[in-house]
Amino acid sequence: MRIIFMGTPDFAVPALRALVAAGHQVICAYTQPPRPGGRRGKELTPTPVHKAAEELDIPVRHPVSLKGAEEQAAFAALGADVAVVAAYGLILPQAVLDAPKHGCLNIHGSLLPRWRGAAPVQRAILAGDAETGVGIMQMAAGLDTGPVRLEGRTAIDGKTAGELTAELADMGAALMVQVLADLPAHHAVEQPTEGVTYAHKIDKAETRLDFSQSAAQVERQIRAFHPAAWFELNGERFRVLAAEVLEGGGDPGMTRDDALTIACGSGAIRPTQVQRAGRPAMPTADMLRGLPIPAGTRLN
Repeated sequence: MRIIFMGTPDFAVPALRALVAAGHQVICAYTQPPRPGGRRGKELTPTPVHKAAEELDIPVRHPVSLKGAEEQAAFAALGADVAVVAAYGLILPQAVLDAPKHGCLNIHGSLLPRWRGAAPVQRAILAGDAETGVGIMQMAAGLDTGPVRLEGRTAIDGKTAGELTAELADMGAALMVQVLADLPAHHAVEQPTEGVTYAHKIDKAETRLDFSQSAAQVERQIRAFHPAAWFELNGERFRVLAAEVLEGGGDPGMTRDDALTIACGSGAIRPTQVQRAGRPAMPTADMLRGLPIPAGTRLN
């Protein structure tokens, strides 16, 4: 097939590579514009999809918007059989959805209609879902409301958001190749009307650990926002990269012992791997040898 690929982050790269490996003609890659990065933010850094497309000799376009008639005409002029979308980051107007012969197919990282929206992996972990998955959705007007052609499932089972995202990216790439190999055989099935939830975009304030919650919920925060979940002590931020849930109570946010066991709303959490600002990640026991945090210390 003649395919337009539309994606931006690392999540989208396996699908782009899989389509090329399967023998499809990827005629153009659409991605977000380069962003300031590098030292002091002075260099423009292309997206992961941009870099991968250039390696594969695929032309790249990165419009700021697809709302204009000129951009829509340029998109339609490519004469694609289908557009494959994976975490692109721009809303696709109806003219874009309708332009390819077979429309636009999206790789969405949840079991629709649960967790429509921007952050399905993180929201599934935070909610304590036992499983999640990825779906190949025929795109329609509305937020992730289109019918689903094929779906894969996986247990969450203590995975971090990064681990789960990588797994779903590979799963989605394989499912997309399977669907495109025989599109008529994979009928688009309308989503159920019940069970709809929305995966709202992550706010940076959410990454601060809330010890007033249960220890189980705090541990989910750590996995959902990995590696960015944090607490503060004496004005310094400490990232928590992994932790175990323990029984017992106490004053939420107060350390119960010298091993950094932290009381929560119910139960307690003990970080097992931490990172101080500007330093490498390390086991908590190693950090405490150089920076003791005694029992009765209040963490914010």
